[in-house]
Amino acid sequence: MRVTFTVNGRRTEADDVWEGESLLYVLRERLGLPGSKNACEQGECGSCTVRLDGVPVCSCLVAAGQAEGRDVVTVEGLADHARRRALARGRPYPEGAADGPALAPVQQAFVDAGAVQCGFCTPGLLVAADELLERAPDPSDADIREALSGNLCRCTGYEKILDAVRLAAVRQGARDARDDQEGSVR
Repeated sequence: MRVTFTVNGRRTEADDVWEGESLLYVLRERLGLPGSKNACEQGECGSCTVRLDGVPVCSCLVAAGQAEGRDVVTVEGLADHARRRALARGRPYPEGAADGPALAPVQQAFVDAGAVQCGFCTPGLLVAADELLERAPDPSDADIREALSGNLCRCTGYEKILDAVRLAAVRQGARDARDDQEGSVR
């Protein structure tokens, strides 16, 4: 069967998809988007987390056909998703380097907080954290823990990951406050 859906803002088609094929397999093997990782294939680790119509899901548990006509955001699309979200809210978004877009704020916070070690869990954590910050711009520690509870990390001990989400929230709040202030001056 052919599956037609939007991936990271682009209409995409995958041909010859068999009915038991997972969305994770289609993303990685057919569409060349290897960011979502294949670890447990049981929805336990969160390394394959993507957003399906805005909701974080384990793509290993979603049949590819279920994505028909829907919107998928992977870790590869976070920066563009964040840019579109900022522009839709009338907010400026930092320009990237000559070779690509700026990192999404949550991605930059993970880098700055040292929240990445082996990196296997990182894509799922980033997608889940980005969704949390979109939904709750000033999350409590309990909110962060709950949002990331479906993601396992064997390397970091989680504290730097929590620091990264807190940092992204602070930066986002500071940017939003600054933008609001500049808007009132104009």
